[in-house]
This record gives sequence, structure tokens and C-alpha cells, in this order.
Amino acid sequence: MLNFIYYPVSFILWCWHWVFGHVFGESSGFAWALSVIFLVFTLRAILFKPFVGQVRSMRRMQEFAPEMQKIKKKYPNDRQRQAQEMQKLQSEHGVNPLGGCLPMLVQIPVFIGLFHVLRSFKPGWGEVYYFDAKGVESFVNAKLFGANLSTFISMPAEQLAQFGTERTNVILVAVPLMIVASIATHFTARHSVARQNQTALDNPQTAIMNKLTLYIFPLGVLVGGFFFPIAILMYWLSNNAWTLGQQHIVYKRIDSEEETKKAAAVETRQALAPKPGAKPTNPKKPAPGAKPANGAKRMPTAGPGGSPSSSSPDTNGSSNTEIPGLISGRSTSKKPGNKKRR
Repeated sequence: MLNFIYYPVSFILWCWHWVFGHVFGESSGFAWALSVIFLVFTLRAILFKPFVGQVRSMRRMQEFAPEMQKIKKKYPNDRQRQAQEMQKLQSEHGVNPLGGCLPMLVQIPVFIGLFHVLRSFKPGWGEVYYFDAKGVESFVNAKLFGANLSTFISMPAEQLAQFGTERTNVILVAVPLMIVASIATHFTARHSVARQNQTALDNPQTAIMNKLTLYIFPLGVLVGGFFFPIAILMYWLSNNAWTLGQQHIVYKRIDSEEETKKAAAVETRQALAPKPGAKPTNPKKPAPGAKPANGAKRMPTAGPGGSPSSSSPDTNGSSNTEIPGLISGRSTSKKPGNKKRR
């Protein structure tokens, strides 16, 4: 039913075993262990770009988290309206909630596929998906420090005998992997929680999820190690190691980009700000002594009493010049009765 998952997973595993088998030998436990580890690295490298998008989406969601809290308070009893308003807010900020879950959703079928393929490698079996009978026999005979990669601690004694493996050898290999994988899971979650802002930390749902990822999931890896094959423990350990290193690189790069944007914004504001001591200019008011625009006629300014106070050209090209003591268009004359009596 899930062959569309099993065949690609087995094909990638086959490719890496072909590479490392030429170095360590086809039935070498190191060749098969490295094949499982590089299977994880291959899948995580394919998902690197979606992971970066997931981190950016989480950053943007943290920025408008206070607005989402306001929506919840505004519509406390209307779940449908809450969902509509939150979808609208997320679309305005360009955030896709499903995009943030893509890397995790893809890893789940990969884990299931690898678990199923490895559990299918049993003594006496023929072809297993992309592996022929010779490849299956190579995996069954391969041992890492005396333990087969398909064995696990709680495996029945008769099945361990079929692989020619003792439980003590399985415990010596599986227990250190369980402990290291559990610690790696905790530190991966801790590094992710440390990137959350205070608003997200104050959210009760976020607080519950943080406790699950910090303590319950690592404990689940530790307990599940008794039932997981050694190859699955290697998958889990390499997956968390990749995630921890990837988070460090991606977060550092995103922080650097944000600092660069902030510095550029500060420089832009400083460039647009007026210099100290400089008077702000009004762009609508022409500066004193500025020439009129082309084709515009300069209108005479009115002096006291409404008469022109400066020379201005008339329509014939002549100029009317105001002379002190004279009124435009009139000559001064003595009025009768104003003669000085002797």
C-alpha cells in the first residue's frame, strides 16, 4: 500500500550502500551504518529549502502574535470568526501555516518507510523492494560491534539466534545510541525554544508544546530504544544531529540578514533627516529671488493704498515706473485756492 514510500527509501539506501560497500565491503556493518546515516543526510538536504521557509514563517508569526491574541480576545466564543480573521492576518503577512509543517510531515513517512524496509531484512528472505536476495543477505550478515543493525534489545531470543547475535552485544550498541539520541533530541528542541520571543512563551499552548519537545520527546526516544532496531536509532541520532547543525547555520544567517536590514533602515532615516542647525524648507513656497517658471508673467505687487510698488512690464512691452510724489496716469498740479498769500 505504501510502496511509493518504500521503493524510494530503499533506492537511496541501496545507492549509498553501493558507495560505501566498495570502501568497507558489502557485508561490513560500517558500510550499512553509513548508508543509513547518509540516507538521512540526503533527505534532509532535499528538505533544506523548505526548512528555511519554515524558520522564516515562524519568525513572521512571532512578530504578529500580539495581533492574533487580540483576535482571540475580540471573538472569544466565535471559533469560526477567529479562524477567518487569523487566516486573513496570515495572508496579509505572507505566512503559510502548512509551509512551516512541511519538513516535519515529510520526515514521518520517511521514518515509517525506513522502519518497514529494515524490519523486512530477515534471514532467508528474498527480494526486499529495491534490494535483491544478495543485498538482503548482505545486510543480515553485517554486524556492528557484534550486533546486527536489524536487532533490538527486546527482540525474542529465537530471533536473535537467527541473526547469530547475542543480546549483550545488542545492549552494548543500542544503549549508548539511545542515550546520545535522547540528549540530541533535547538540545535540538532547546535550541528551537530559545529562539521564541516572550509573547510566544507566554502562550499556554506554546508552553505545553515546549515541555513536550523538551522532555517528553527525548524520554520517548529513550524508552522507544528498547523496541527500535539499531539502524532506526542511528537514523534518529543522525537526524537530530543534522537538525541541530542546520538550525545553528540557518538562524545565524537569518539574524545576520535582519541586522543588515535594520542597519540599512537606520542609514536611510539618517540620510533623510535634516542636518543639525539647518532650517526646514517648504517646497511649496518659492525661495526669495527665485525666477518665475517659463512662460509665467510676473505680476506687480501692490504697495500701500493698492498702487503698484515695483516696475512691471505692461502688455505693450513698456514699463510703468512709480515715481515718488506721482500717481500713475496723473501729474501733480496746484489746486485753485491753494496759493500762498503774501
